[in-house]
Amino acid sequence: MKHLLLTALCSGFVLLAAPTVQAQRTDSTRTVKPQLNTAPPAAPVQVPQPQPQQPQPQQQVPVPAPTEQFPQPSKDSPSGLELPPQPKQAEAPKSKYFLYSNFGLGFSSNPYEGSQFSLSLAPAIGYRVTERLAVGPGLSYSFNNYSFPDYAVRQYGYPNSVQLHNIGVKGFAQFIVFREFFLHGEYEVTRAEQLYQDNMTGQLYTGKKTITTPLLGAGYRQQFGNRAAGDITVLYNFNDGLDDIYGQPVIRFSFLFDLR
Repeated sequence: MKHLLLTALCSGFVLLAAPTVQAQRTDSTRTVKPQLNTAPPAAPVQVPQPQPQQPQPQQQVPVPAPTEQFPQPSKDSPSGLELPPQPKQAEAPKSKYFLYSNFGLGFSSNPYEGSQFSLSLAPAIGYRVTERLAVGPGLSYSFNNYSFPDYAVRQYGYPNSVQLHNIGVKGFAQFIVFREFFLHGEYEVTRAEQLYQDNMTGQLYTGKKTITTPLLGAGYRQQFGNRAAGDITVLYNFNDGLDDIYGQPVIRFSFLFDLR
């Protein structure tokens, strides 16, 4: 009985072990299944994150003092840059001789004698004694128109107006006082036509007479380039009497041109 029981146990053991052997044999001819990792999970890999860059403090660049590298601006060099001195061009010396001609106007009036209008032309040659003083001779021509008041025309039979012509010679002098301002003087000797009145009849007639006329005043000069200029002159007529041929005051516009 015991022998039979032992045999049965052995047979059952063999039957139970057979599938396991068969499975092992079959698995040896096939791809081995991956084995699960039974090890404890590893710590996660820490990926380094980029750190924000801290702003670097700016370095203070020392600024050189203006007197070290950059010169201070001056009235001669507003930009502060010193340029090499440029050679100055020598100004051309003015000519000693110049042509000086003028055009003059004069007017005077009073209710008893009427009015007088005069026009004059006087070309001259000037000579520069110094840079500020000039003198010279010239010619003079003047035209005069006399207009008489109404009572003289009715009472004495005067004409409404009379025209006279005069020609003469003169000398002038100029002295520059300050920049464009100058003093001007003239002395003229004129062979002039004059009005005369007959004491018996009261009638007017004309005659020729030599008249001297001193003139003195001041003027202003406007330069036009290196050789030409224009003057305006206001002169006082010292011959302000019966022999006057210009009226009061005498205003002249003159033109100056250097002769080379």
